[in-house]
Amino acid sequence: MNTICISGRLTKPPEIRYTGSGDNTTAVANFTVAVNRRFKREGKPDADFFLCSAFGKNATFVEKYIAQGNKVVIRGAMEQDKYANKDGQMVYPWKLMVDEIDFGEGKKSGEAAADQKPKSSGKKAKEEPAQEGYMEVPDDFDAPFM
Repeated sequence: MNTICISGRLTKPPEIRYTGSGDNTTAVANFTVAVNRRFKREGKPDADFFLCSAFGKNATFVEKYIAQGNKVVIRGAMEQDKYANKDGQMVYPWKLMVDEIDFGEGKKSGEAAADQKPKSSGKKAKEEPAQEGYMEVPDDFDAPFM
């Protein structure tokens, strides 16, 4: 079984491209996720960097809603690629092929909800829905994880 689950932040904006032509176009998103290591050792890196590729609805989701610095949770399979670099040497990088992707946190995570509420003036005001830093998603949005 080849399944991996990671949680980390995008290191730069995702690269989006489209393959195919006409009605057979497919979105492809390539991006890198930095995952902090649990234990840090002297002289060793503090994070691991995973190259990721998403296709179809997952790529469209990434294009619309995921940006550099966003924390994401990804489940997928590791695959080894093969290509010749500019010097003609063969390179064998590992890539995480995305099966599922989701937000790793809200926009205002880490901030206490109580700090976000306005002070009461003593008058009874009309209640408004809580704003927890989440964006409004249209009812007709077909998310890849729903």
